[in-house]
Amino acid sequence: MSAAELSKQDLERVVRSLGNDALTAVRARALEKFTARGFPTTRDEDWKYTDLAPVIDISERWLAAPELPAPDEAGIRQVQAAIDADWLVVANGAISPELSTLQDVDGISVDALNASPESLRFPLADLNVALLRDGATLRIDARFGGRKPIGLLFFDTTNGSAVTSQARIDIDVAPNARATLIEFHGSGGDGEHYANVHLNMTINDGASVDYLRLQQRDLAHSQTARMNVTLAKDASLHHSGIDLGGRMARNDLQVDLDGKGASATFDGLYIAGNGQHLDNHTRVDHRVGPAVSRQEYRGILGGRSRAVWNGKAIVHKGADGTDAEQANHNLLLSDQAEIDAKPELEIYADEVKCAHGTTVGQLDEKALFYLRSRGIDRERASRILT
Repeated sequence: MSAAELSKQDLERVVRSLGNDALTAVRARALEKFTARGFPTTRDEDWKYTDLAPVIDISERWLAAPELPAPDEAGIRQVQAAIDADWLVVANGAISPELSTLQDVDGISVDALNASPESLRFPLADLNVALLRDGATLRIDARFGGRKPIGLLFFDTTNGSAVTSQARIDIDVAPNARATLIEFHGSGGDGEHYANVHLNMTINDGASVDYLRLQQRDLAHSQTARMNVTLAKDASLHHSGIDLGGRMARNDLQVDLDGKGASATFDGLYIAGNGQHLDNHTRVDHRVGPAVSRQEYRGILGGRSRAVWNGKAIVHKGADGTDAEQANHNLLLSDQAEIDAKPELEIYADEVKCAHGTTVGQLDEKALFYLRSRGIDRERASRILT
C-alpha cells in the first residue's frame, strides 16, 4: 500500500479546507512527507503482522466526501459520569471547550498546539499533522495538587458513512510535579471509522506520572495511536494500557530514558474477541545509566482473533548500570486465536542487568476438570481460570 492509493488531489483539497492558521506551514511539510513515504506496509518489519489496507480504504472514502458528524454529547457525558476526572475532550478530532471540564484547575494550563518539524518522524505522524484540525499543549506544574486525575477523552462518531479523525496533544510535566492522567478512547455510530491519535509527553527532572490508557472503541472502528515519552533526571513513569474494543487497534509506545535515575514501568492488558486485531509495540531507549525499565503485557484471546506484541529495549553505549526487564504472557481460549510475540534486547553497554521472555498457553484441562467436578459448568469455570 502507498500514499498513491489516497488521492493526492483529495488530500491537498482537504488540507486547504482547514484554513490559514498557526498550523498551516507544518501541515504543508507533513503532507509533502506523507505523500512521499505513504502508509507503512507489511513489508516494514514493525508492521509485519498488521495490514493497514482497511484504514486506507476508510481514509480514501472519507477524503472524497470529508464530512464530520456532530459530537456525541450523550456518549461523552456517559464516560465523564463513569470516571471522575477533570476532562479535556477531543471530539471527532477537535478540542471541545464546551464539553471539557478541565477548566480553572490550579497548576494546569491548556494552550494551542505548537507543532514542530521534529515531530514528523513517523509516517502516521505525517498524516496526523497534515490533516490535523487543531490540538492542545497541556502543561502541568508543581502547584498541581491532583484533586482529581487529569482526563484526556477522545470520542469519535460516525453517521453511516466512512469517517476519519486526527488528534494530537503534547504534555509537559514540570520539574518535581506529580500527576495522574487517564486517557480514554471511545466511539459510536453506524459507519466505519479510523482514528489516528498522537501524544508527546516530557517528564522533567524529579517529576512523577501515573498514566492509564483505556481503549474501548466500537468493534467496527479502528485506531492507530502513538505516544512518545521522554524522562529527565530522576523522573518516573508508570503507564498502564488496556485494550478492550476496536476492530483493529495499533498502539506504539516509545520511552526515552534521557536522565540518570529515571525509571519507567509500563504494563498492558489486551482482551480480543472474534474478528479483533490488537497490536502493541513498545520501545524503551536507555540513553544513560543508571536507569530502570520494567514492561509486562498480558493478553487473553478468544474466537478468531489476533494479537501482536513487540517489546524492544535498547541499551545505548555508555548507559552502564541499566536495569531492564520485559515480559509477555498470553492465554489462548480458541484454536483460531493467534498471538505474534517478539521480545527484543539490544545492548551496547557493559555492567547491565537485562532480561526478557514470553509465554503462550491455554487453560489447564486438569484445573477445568477440578472445577467442573465441584458442580461448576464449563463456561463459568473457564471464566474463573481466565
